[in-house]
Amino acid sequence: MTTAQTIEITQPYTRLPRGGYLVETSVGYMQVGSPPETIKDTMSLPRGTPQIFILPHEFFHIRKGITVAEVEFPIYYNFFFRKKKTYIVCTREQRTRFRKVLQESLFGPEVVDLKSEYVDGENAFGYPDMAAEIDYFRGGRTMEDHLQFVVFNKDGKVFINDVEIERGEDNFKLIDRGWDRETDLPAEVDFNIIYDVGAALPEPYTPPVLGITCLGPSHGFDPEENTSGFILWVNHQGIMVDPPVNSTEWLGQSNVNPKNINSILLTHCHADHDAGTFQKILEEGKITIYTTETVIHSFIRKYTALTNIPAKELFALFDFVPVMMGRSYYINGAEFRFSYALHSIPSLSFEFTFEDQSFIYSSDHLNDPDRFKELLDLGVLTESRYRDMLDFPWHNQIIYHEAGPPPLHTRIDYLNTLPEEIQKKIHVYHIAKNNMPEETHLTLCRFGIENTVYPEVTPPKMEEVYRLLDALSNVDIFRGFPVSKAKEFIEIVETENFKRGEKIIEKDTPGDRFFIIMSGNVKVVGMEQGEVSEEAKQKRFGNYEYFGEASLINNQPRSADVVAETDVVALTIGKSRFLNFIKGSDLQKNLAMLHDVRKTGTWDVLTVSRFFKDGTSAQKTQLELLMEITEVKGGTDLVSQEQHYEYAYIIKSGMVEAVRDGQVVEHLSRGDFCGEIYQLQKNAPSTIQFRAATDVEAYRLERKEFMHYIANNPGVYMRLNYIYGNQ
Repeated sequence: MTTAQTIEITQPYTRLPRGGYLVETSVGYMQVGSPPETIKDTMSLPRGTPQIFILPHEFFHIRKGITVAEVEFPIYYNFFFRKKKTYIVCTREQRTRFRKVLQESLFGPEVVDLKSEYVDGENAFGYPDMAAEIDYFRGGRTMEDHLQFVVFNKDGKVFINDVEIERGEDNFKLIDRGWDRETDLPAEVDFNIIYDVGAALPEPYTPPVLGITCLGPSHGFDPEENTSGFILWVNHQGIMVDPPVNSTEWLGQSNVNPKNINSILLTHCHADHDAGTFQKILEEGKITIYTTETVIHSFIRKYTALTNIPAKELFALFDFVPVMMGRSYYINGAEFRFSYALHSIPSLSFEFTFEDQSFIYSSDHLNDPDRFKELLDLGVLTESRYRDMLDFPWHNQIIYHEAGPPPLHTRIDYLNTLPEEIQKKIHVYHIAKNNMPEETHLTLCRFGIENTVYPEVTPPKMEEVYRLLDALSNVDIFRGFPVSKAKEFIEIVETENFKRGEKIIEKDTPGDRFFIIMSGNVKVVGMEQGEVSEEAKQKRFGNYEYFGEASLINNQPRSADVVAETDVVALTIGKSRFLNFIKGSDLQKNLAMLHDVRKTGTWDVLTVSRFFKDGTSAQKTQLELLMEITEVKGGTDLVSQEQHYEYAYIIKSGMVEAVRDGQVVEHLSRGDFCGEIYQLQKNAPSTIQFRAATDVEAYRLERKEFMHYIANNPGVYMRLNYIYGNQ
């Protein structure tokens, strides 16, 4: 749940609660930068939401995966509610990029051809004339009706009435001759997360056989609640549907492990539906996105323009499953079917069945039989599309339906006229609480993990086997194992339960079994020795992470205490069975090497690294498996300019100079990364010389192995991709 805040206008400028800067001028408010939902900070100001936005030097915040120039909703608000135009102050290059962003979000794809997205092509029942529908909602408007770009001249200046704006290297100077005032504003914009966790769970969340968690019940102009989105829990795994911005942050604070969510259903490319998608892509391992070719290419065009990262590289960050109308898709054991809703841009709805339950999600959709007839008469809807729209699948047992102001959304009063037995099945989202009718059988969605809906469902026959196989596939060290090993795994694992505070492993005792965490968190105490950071002294592991392997492989006593921080459910494998299970694979050798390299302080180095510290414990463990300690004498190159890479490096101790064309561009030290991701990916010569300024201890990473790691950890890839100006 978000919280409305009272903003006091200050001089020379005001820092908005969610990020960005507001300055009051003789021509009204001006805002530098616009992180998502900052419109909720400004809607109630005395002079209203700003009409003038100055784009920051950088649009996109890579570490968090969000744009800090989200003006889509201010444009909507100014145009549709205030009947005013929005002014965007920017460079020519920014204007080119931003027009592409706004094309996708305001008007949708310029060219739409859905024939390949229907099993029966344009002969399919319900096949839409999508171009006609988009044109109808556009109403003849052009981008220039909504906004005007004000472009800096060759001197880096623009003039808006009595206000002159000058673009500097790291600031904007506003000279307001109307008020005889000068103001310097930062040119880089950060953001603040405003997202109440709700009732924080004392224990890590255990996904159910079937459930729905609301990530946001409302729309983009409601200052009290998050924008709409939810998680479907199916067979103990999560599917995010149009995650709102900062959903991943909220899930972490709500004790929900990111490994429990393996896919996203992306319905369309409005900011209140796609802003959290990119954040989830960058969170940990690769996720799978289900949507149509039309929607995903719109998403990629939008984020290519925002990030300046080529489309091919963005596509490589996730696995994409293109869905077609008329075909079923099995996700976590549920059967999904998709269709196109009626909206201003291509927007997907879907149904699924799972065991004895059925579910329908309308997505953003104008559901109005009277309007359908009007659109049929206008030639916007084809005859079969009209009949398909009339036949909404109210028969489903669980109905999640949007509501909001027409013509883009469904009127709440229409839903409130439906038969009582249908209303009782409907959960309404995309609407503010104060817009719900007082007398109704409809249910308003409620934000928070504590308000998760748990429909009654018959568990699958093979539920336990499914969970064991899911664990096997999620533990990174077992991913390359053949299918034949799955049967052995099911036969040898046991389930054990540990209470909060219980010591699972005691240091210096004999190792007797291997552990995989199914639910809960543990802390590992006493493994790191010597001068290390406080963070490194206590490792924390969660779902699908493993521990206890080192003493089994090396036949040595346990090297640390492992304590249950919460109640823990773990899969365990006895020592002899575990050693037999990994026999004949490279895993035994690799785990022995991992044990040895950890003695050198790898965890502490990664924990203090500016590039790797934000990684999860699982990501750090995966990286440790690749790290090999080496020594480099002062004056020696780790990587020579114009030479091909064999290894990249992470510095353990000492100083390294990054040199380009004879000039030192940066000094690197403990935890820093020596290498260029683009050159490593392409096996191209280095453009930078990495030279040891002192004697250096470093961990080297073999190129092919490291590239495999990067391909499976998009967030790490994105952080490294922006080092030394490489994009």
